[in-house]
Amino acid sequence: MSSAANHKRGVILTEKFAEFSVWSQHAEQIDLCLFDHEGKKQIADYTMQHGDDGVHRIELPSIRPGQRYGFRAHGTYEPDRGLWFDPSKLLVDPYASELDRPFVYDPILSAPGIDTAHLVPKAIVTQDQPAAITAPLFAPGGFIYEVAVKPFTMLHPDVPEKIRGTIAALAHPAIIAHLKKIGVDAIELMPITAWIDERHLGPLGLTNGWGYNPIAFMALDPRLCPGGMKELRETVATLHEAGIGVILDLVFNHSGESDRFGATLSMRGLDNLAYYRHVPGEPGHLVNDTGTGNTLACDHPEVRRLIVETLRHFVRHAGIDGFRFDLAPIIGRTANGFEAHGETLTAMIEDDVLKDRLLIAEPWDIGPGGYQLGNFPEKFLEWNDRARDDIRRYWRGDQWTTGALATRLAGSSDIFELSGKTRSVNFLAAHDGFTLMDLVSNSHKHNEANGEENRDGHGENHSWNNGVEGHSDDPAIIENRRRDVEALLSTLFASRGAIMLTMGDEAGRSQGGNNNAYAQDNAITWLDWSKIDSSLVEHTAMLSALRKRFAAFSETGFFSGNGDVEWIAASGQPMQVGDWENPGNPVLGMLLKTLDRTSGKTVRLAILFNRGHEPVSFTLPGWDWKQLPSGDLWNQVLPPRSVRFCVEDVAP
Repeated sequence: MSSAANHKRGVILTEKFAEFSVWSQHAEQIDLCLFDHEGKKQIADYTMQHGDDGVHRIELPSIRPGQRYGFRAHGTYEPDRGLWFDPSKLLVDPYASELDRPFVYDPILSAPGIDTAHLVPKAIVTQDQPAAITAPLFAPGGFIYEVAVKPFTMLHPDVPEKIRGTIAALAHPAIIAHLKKIGVDAIELMPITAWIDERHLGPLGLTNGWGYNPIAFMALDPRLCPGGMKELRETVATLHEAGIGVILDLVFNHSGESDRFGATLSMRGLDNLAYYRHVPGEPGHLVNDTGTGNTLACDHPEVRRLIVETLRHFVRHAGIDGFRFDLAPIIGRTANGFEAHGETLTAMIEDDVLKDRLLIAEPWDIGPGGYQLGNFPEKFLEWNDRARDDIRRYWRGDQWTTGALATRLAGSSDIFELSGKTRSVNFLAAHDGFTLMDLVSNSHKHNEANGEENRDGHGENHSWNNGVEGHSDDPAIIENRRRDVEALLSTLFASRGAIMLTMGDEAGRSQGGNNNAYAQDNAITWLDWSKIDSSLVEHTAMLSALRKRFAAFSETGFFSGNGDVEWIAASGQPMQVGDWENPGNPVLGMLLKTLDRTSGKTVRLAILFNRGHEPVSFTLPGWDWKQLPSGDLWNQVLPPRSVRFCVEDVAP
């Protein structure tokens, strides 16, 4: 046995044979099963050798790329003891990098003693090709664009029909042109690895359209990426040529095998006790820190290995620039709670292949001590839901929110002060919640289409409807909503830290008030390119250009207050205690001393906020202030529900 097999799981191809290996501490025996090219007929099975290290191995000659295979695990079947060994269940290799078909839920997958080979996707032996690896295409203060691949590309008229809804569509010139127009620095792809639908969706006639229910962490879902790793690698390369980075949203907190009534497809059948977390002293009781029925035991050495090898795989074979981690505290959780410097997070940070990659945490889950915003290692950026909520509340008109807005604009030092710099990813909306247009069009969620009688989804969205709930044909209401979206976008792009916009929010996309549209793989979530609001797109493009022009937005240090930032009232004078404590104060001015990259000079940039419904006279200190982007002299009138940018003209 070669030394490589002692380190790598899955399949290693050599000139003479293939080495298959899979880990299971508790299985009595594991069989390797080979299938024909169509993946329908089992043509051979072999008992693997069980090593002292828990790895089951076998070498076979004459195995070539394209060979279909799976595993069957033998042992005790006693779920109350956490033992799920059932050789009737075909199991997917956790290290599979390609599958021959998508996962499809069927109750048989949960029924003991019934063979599932006809249902379960077969892993495909592959010969991985290296990608061209460059330094990550993302700089501090960058603009991340969250994309659900199918909804983003499915209705684009210029994308050839045969590639709509796939990874390849992202490389189409029309898609890249849109990304370039609005100044995207990196796209963040919602899960593209193989997932299975939750079992309650089928009877409702629904399917999972988001992919946050994975089975095989390395394997690309054939529905989104029919060309496998080659398709992803080539798409990433094309985006890189356009100067756009690629971030993968990965789920290492749970698997689609769900609770004890869920399917046995891979890790559960291989070694449930090791791969998943259980209530202490109750091996039959799965911990549910995710709300999905199970929780991955990320502190287990084999799970840690799988996580790190998955990340390495996407960097080495697709050139991925970085990763966003769903419900990330679970990756750092041990029996003692969340450990920011625990072994798994540390292994991700220190790995030679990963140490320069961008890492982004969603820093909360529903487990004990699950809210960890600001507590991840300094290498990580973190989704900042407090920025989201404080900006929403400010523009909704909530009292006593002026100070909170200023704190979020300045990079949230109250959260990240121990890091000495902001690690915030500021956002207004993401995939799970209202779209930006729905945020200003609905005071309540409208999730009836999900089949759960509107019980699902967040109840408090800090939203407002501009006078009418939901759809309106009233031109005044339509214009007021567009105005509010413009103000929200301006606020986001004026904040210090990385920023994130979810697809279509720059174009007025609506989901009809659905704030939990994970099961709507249809027109509710698909971006209708024929109905995009071009004025909002132009506004976003303008904001992105301004953000890149002025260096203050790419700096990560906190303001000192010694000339680098001034907070001013409408009089042009510094904000006083009474201004900050005025519960209904409608205006705020932020003056930044910053490098103007266009002129190469240090200038003062004014960003003025008016959340009120009346215009306000706003005086700027000094002379020759010009409004951006028009270049017109500042007329000292700040319109209602608006944000304005002005730069102080300086002598040459």
